[in-house]
Amino acid sequence: MVELIAVTAIVLILATMAVPVGATLVKRQKEIELRQALREIREALDKFQTDSTLFPGIKSNLSVANEEGYPEELEVLVEGVDTGDAVGTTLKYLRRMPVDPMTGGTEWATRSSRDQPDSLFTDHINIFDVRTTSEKIALDGTRYDQW
Repeated sequence: MVELIAVTAIVLILATMAVPVGATLVKRQKEIELRQALREIREALDKFQTDSTLFPGIKSNLSVANEEGYPEELEVLVEGVDTGDAVGTTLKYLRRMPVDPMTGGTEWATRSSRDQPDSLFTDHINIFDVRTTSEKIALDGTRYDQW
């Protein structure tokens, strides 16, 4: 009977140590997924901006205030944009909008190239950068919405 109590106590101690380790592993995996999603969207934004200088048709679809050539909505990266060539080519930059692993949705906070670096609000002229809407703290002590 004493052996059974000792074994149960040891198992309980090990189980309580495993829970925080498991939670940290899950959090670390979500952080990796967040970095991948941010990288994917940011690369698509950069590609769109590059293409807007190569294909005049893309630039003509943007508002006059948008001189930098970034998209005005994230959905354009998925839906595609007409290049304005004779063939009617549509360029798509993402197959689907990546899911934000911190919120579980596809909504992202956006920044314009004209926004102040510390601004919490955007002027919605163009989308220069994205970030998560989650204000939770990362394993390294920073907030996710500052990545």
